[in-house]
Amino acid sequence: MVAGVLLGLTAVFLDFGPFVLDWIKPWGTIFINMLKLIAVPLVLVSLIDGISNLTDMSKLSRIGGKTIGFYLISTVLAITIGLILVNSIKPGEFLSEEKRQELGVKYASEAQMTMDDASEVKESGPLQVIVDIVPENFFFAAQNNRNMLQIIFFAILFGIALIMTPPDKAAPVKAFFSGINGVILRIVDIIMKFAPYGVFALLAGLIVDLGGDADIFIALGVYAITVLIGLAIMVFAFYPVLLSLFTKVKYRKFFKGIFPAQMLAFSTSSSAATLPVTMKRVEKNLGVSEEVTSFVLPLGATINMDGTSIHQAVSAVFIAQAFGQDLTLADQLTIVLTATLSSIGAAAVPSAGLIMLVIVLTAIGVDPAGLALIIALDRPLDMCRTVVNITGDASVATLVAHTEGELYDVPDEEEVMKEEKLSSSQA
Repeated sequence: MVAGVLLGLTAVFLDFGPFVLDWIKPWGTIFINMLKLIAVPLVLVSLIDGISNLTDMSKLSRIGGKTIGFYLISTVLAITIGLILVNSIKPGEFLSEEKRQELGVKYASEAQMTMDDASEVKESGPLQVIVDIVPENFFFAAQNNRNMLQIIFFAILFGIALIMTPPDKAAPVKAFFSGINGVILRIVDIIMKFAPYGVFALLAGLIVDLGGDADIFIALGVYAITVLIGLAIMVFAFYPVLLSLFTKVKYRKFFKGIFPAQMLAFSTSSSAATLPVTMKRVEKNLGVSEEVTSFVLPLGATINMDGTSIHQAVSAVFIAQAFGQDLTLADQLTIVLTATLSSIGAAAVPSAGLIMLVIVLTAIGVDPAGLALIIALDRPLDMCRTVVNITGDASVATLVAHTEGELYDVPDEEEVMKEEKLSSSQA
């Protein structure tokens, strides 16, 4: 990130910008293309694999139904919070009008397509959005990232049908998708190893494009603050209120209990890598039964991405604002729907939210090349949003356990130590 900015500024002041644009920036474009390349197979395979692991429909009927319901509600609320913040603060408007127009010309190659889509939506019926989710032809839908909602619909349908299929016939199919999912995640690893070079190339090209203007740094700073405010609202307001209203778990005890998992999530940026610690802490420190923990938390690592959802909402609108594109109410609703469904298919690995953001951007007709604006800040923001993701998982696990009568009182470790010291002193 620093090297890209320095190269871009040097190119502007020493007047060798064309060299950067011709020989450096294309590597950033390659990185963006690789992210777009993996988006469809990642969502398709991750969703089918995750849903098929629910094993049977009976689990979906009670604990599974509650878990998925709570996760979807919290995700929609998270996206809504992100949209309210970004539409109120408007970080993209910290760029000058001239720069927004310049970015629109340089990056927003699909701007005209967006206007065409908006006019079509205006002329179509109120249920057209729902109609468009169901594809006429799966292979046709898979040809374009803009049809991601159709891919998600097919994946959910396929996963449910796989659960309902007799185990002896379903086993080879589940094993196939499980294996493919592992391969896809390895491809993601390979792509993300290229990320530092992609960030370097994208930022160098972006600085040259902007002529070294300071506006972009101010806008990025406001954008990052907007995301962090949204994440803070979830961790320090939404989850505590949820727990205090529906359970007897104290705010201080909850955060103290999962703090080690939060720190691991912050350092690894991976819900999957943090999962063993999260399960141990929720069971041992919060008193959630093993049955609930073993079902709710692994499912949450797959489908519950509150932090990622906030980031996607803020990022999508920020990039649109930077490009000078006005998002309609239909576009905003599309962000809610797409970000919710794509978060279900998001892999629990570092920077998976970046890949999911490609889906959201294409769904609202914003050029995914706009990722160049925010990609440099993705890693630190990814660390923060992963903390929110696992905190949401732990909150829902506690809530489900309470409704099932499987939340047990666990004494505070400090109180136990004080009582032991008191007993020993008395003895």
